[in-house]
Amino acid sequence: MKFTKTQTLKEIAELTGAKFIGDPDLIITGINEIHKIESGEIVFVDHPKYYKKALESAADVIIINEEVEVPPGKGLIISEKPFDTFNQISNHFRPSIAWSNPVGDNFKVGTDTNIYPNVSIGHNVEIGNNCTIHSGAVLGDFTVIGDNVIVGPNSVIGHSAFYYKKKDTGYDRLLTVGRTILADDVEIGALTTIDRGVTGDTIIGKGTKIDNQVHVGHDTVVGEHCLFAANVGIAGCVTIKNHVTLWGQVGVVSDITIHDRVTVLGQSGVGGDLEEGKTYFGSPCGEARQKFKELAAFKRLPSIIETL
Repeated sequence: MKFTKTQTLKEIAELTGAKFIGDPDLIITGINEIHKIESGEIVFVDHPKYYKKALESAADVIIINEEVEVPPGKGLIISEKPFDTFNQISNHFRPSIAWSNPVGDNFKVGTDTNIYPNVSIGHNVEIGNNCTIHSGAVLGDFTVIGDNVIVGPNSVIGHSAFYYKKKDTGYDRLLTVGRTILADDVEIGALTTIDRGVTGDTIIGKGTKIDNQVHVGHDTVVGEHCLFAANVGIAGCVTIKNHVTLWGQVGVVSDITIHDRVTVLGQSGVGGDLEEGKTYFGSPCGEARQKFKELAAFKRLPSIIETL
């Protein structure tokens, strides 16, 4: 999430009431989580296992729970609870505003767009030209929809990210302040859910078609002209390139990349990066031809045992 006005390290530290280390005039442009971090932004880390990754990331400011050596040109904000401090900053610059009307503030819509009855639209939503939004759809805050887009009945675009930290008192949610973007010519089926980016963007690329009852997690970026069949489930922070086909009930774990022109056959479980141009099957999935050979061999197992 980019701030509407740049801040300094000193200003952010004063906002949070935390100690800081570094140039007080260091310019900060926004806040982001580690998967999406860019130069000029703030990230948080609260476990020594991940200190190195955060300190060596593109972040210019790191919220951290120990005083460590500051990398050149960066700054630290020292907090006993970095997760809570990160939420405090997110809530200050993009607070959640309750909906009191069917259409929220700062709504923009293009020409020849048809919005059916009983559609709920949040704040800061943009819809392009020649779109169809069917009844029961919910467009959450900071949703951006391009031209020629169809959103099916009762689908939810831009719901809060499923991102929690486990504490002694239970699970605490990381506040959702990012966006959801549907590019031109995207079609979304009925009862499909696409979660909003935590601090970055969840993106569905141009020409991608998504079936009914599909879930796309936060900060996932889907490329152009992909095809997802019913009951596909995609976790957060996944990168899916162009012309990828996921058939019914495929499950995808977080923080992996599926490369161009991959096809994953139905009921497969994707647990790691998939190479370009191949067809995969199984759980955990592998190249389809090899998996089918393994299944054929498995069927022969009883007769092999009988001969022993």
